Amino acid sequence: MHSNATKLPLNSATQLSQDPSPSYIDKKRFAWLFSVLGPAISLVGTAGVSMFDASSWLLFFPLAFFYIFVPLLDLFIGEDTSNPPESSIEALEADPYYRWIAYATVPILWVAVIFNCIFLSTHSLTALEWIATVMTTGSVLGFGLNVSHELGHKLQTAPRKIALFNTALGAYGHFSIEHNRGHHRHVSTPEDPASAKMGENIYQFACREMPGAALRAWRLEANRLQRQNKSEWHFENEILQALCLTSVVYGILIGFYGLDMFLVLIPVALWGAFQLTSANYVEHYGIQRLKTNNGNYENCQPHHSWNSNHLVSNLVLFQLQRHSDHHAHPGRSYQSLRDFPELPRLPSGYFGMFFLAYLPPLWYRVMDPLLIKTLNGDVSRINFLPRAKNRLIQKYQLNTSAYSHH
Repeated sequence: MHSNATKLPLNSATQLSQDPSPSYIDKKRFAWLFSVLGPAISLVGTAGVSMFDASSWLLFFPLAFFYIFVPLLDLFIGEDTSNPPESSIEALEADPYYRWIAYATVPILWVAVIFNCIFLSTHSLTALEWIATVMTTGSVLGFGLNVSHELGHKLQTAPRKIALFNTALGAYGHFSIEHNRGHHRHVSTPEDPASAKMGENIYQFACREMPGAALRAWRLEANRLQRQNKSEWHFENEILQALCLTSVVYGILIGFYGLDMFLVLIPVALWGAFQLTSANYVEHYGIQRLKTNNGNYENCQPHHSWNSNHLVSNLVLFQLQRHSDHHAHPGRSYQSLRDFPELPRLPSGYFGMFFLAYLPPLWYRVMDPLLIKTLNGDVSRINFLPRAKNRLIQKYQLNTSAYSHH
């Protein structure tokens, strides 16, 4: 098999993170509170305008903060590649402080989304002000899905139910089912609707990922219930549980604020879903797991995901950007995730990468050469958009014969 700079033994991070010190102090312990404050920033503009008669320019502040200020901080402050020692992981995982930070984010998310939606349906705004506030509010739903992502991987019932409850706010109650039982199984394969292909822009990806994820989640949940001799429409269907909560919340809001609220909730929910799509697009773009001799895909390892150690955006996103370790060890909580040597590395944190992805020519210019360099030009490890494959192989002069033995 062709040598690959991205290959990594599973115990590499363990070796790197060993520390003979009997005690470990998490220097970011209180900095993780930025993950709570992130969604609250979305209230700066709407609360300022409605309660303090501030200038409407303040409505643009949250977007400027996340898509300009945070990427600049990532650029100037840089990366944090430090790992907690393996000997401290058990204590970190058992410390309730970290779980309660995630729990504390949930009410802030709900207050921010509902307050902003009421603001949008009751204030006269210019088109740009309305779009900016919808995007800001939808971005809060993106934060919400990130919190649900963190909690939904836990084995205990309480965090999993809170995760389900939280996804209902954005009418995306199928997320945990699709992510845990679908995406994690098929990640970085052509069969996964939530893994982007090289040559596929984010808008093409969204048209494949959004319906594909919803359909896969329904099939998975229906199969689970059928194994218990229950109808797929049984109330134990968690997608239906979340949908009921969504209907209640949205129904109350529309009942009070009418058609104006309906016209707000739809684009806000869509932009929230698109934030998840954006993360999925960035996290696995173009990377493919190899098939073994028995026809199954190799186990997911750290080098099958793009990674980012950019400090500021990781603090705001519960370290979601250490995605390599998350997929290799999905049970690990955010405070325990580790860096690995020679991983596929993103040039910026997610906020900067999202902005890049929304401009496909710029994305291709940055990421396609980086993908090829990261995978040493090994076409067997590249997940190509089929109709773009020959063009990309020719453009980058990739050697297909060298890997015909895979």
